Amino acid sequence: MSPSGGGATLAPEAPGTSTDQGSLATPHELALTAATIADEKKAKDIVLLDMRDLVSYTDHLVICTGQTPRQTKAIAEEIRHKLKTEHGVIPRRIEGEREGDWILVDLLDVVVHVFTPESREFYRLERLWREAPRERLEPQPAAEAAAGSVAYTAVPAGD
Repeated sequence: MSPSGGGATLAPEAPGTSTDQGSLATPHELALTAATIADEKKAKDIVLLDMRDLVSYTDHLVICTGQTPRQTKAIAEEIRHKLKTEHGVIPRRIEGEREGDWILVDLLDVVVHVFTPESREFYRLERLWREAPRERLEPQPAAEAAAGSVAYTAVPAGD
């Protein structure tokens, strides 16, 4: 994690282009963006865990489910692609893409876990980190989304 709060690697800008880093000013905004991208690829049961008081290696975990290894690969690839092309953020590493049952996208301050249903049940990260404050991705009202804000927002999850 960097002192400024942003730890993901930035892609070099091509001449004549700009990086929209203003929309990802905090690790929480980066987590929300990754979660929204996952939702756009039809990920299910998207949860954000606030890890700041529990570990030193990341601020947030994003956990989501794809129904098949093919879908988990598509979700992880879309997160990687959109964060790079739209925000200039490059993952430090991606693991598990070959098998596709559990793909980890390490953005440093945010770590995204994309599971198949069986792997998510087996590894149970939400249970492992049950003391972490959590949020679920919920759609915003259509009027707010039409006004140009993010189409989804995280809301505290009820236990």
